[in-house]
Amino acid sequence: MNSIKQLLGFGPKVNYAELVKNGAIILDVRTKGEYAAGHINGSLNISLDSLGSNLNRLKDKDKPIITCCASGMRSASAKNILKSNGYTQVHNGGGWYSLQTKIRQ
Repeated sequence: MNSIKQLLGFGPKVNYAELVKNGAIILDVRTKGEYAAGHINGSLNISLDSLGSNLNRLKDKDKPIITCCASGMRSASAKNILKSNGYTQVHNGGGWYSLQTKIRQ
């Protein structure tokens, strides 16, 4: 039952501020142009279309990663790519602007 709840987004809430405080990587998967127009300080920009060929930039597969983009769609895809490549602690942070608000709490 808990698996179904998590799949539907009813699982336990993620404390993004705590994850960042403990060293999580914020991975912004928007294009370089979108990223240049505004982003979370300290975030890593690897566009979704090049993520598969840039996994070597995310060396520690057990380090928490929070994906973000403009709305949450590309970050969800990025989460799936990372999980399917053995990354264990991946969280979809959704849109970068709202994530920024969540990590400043």
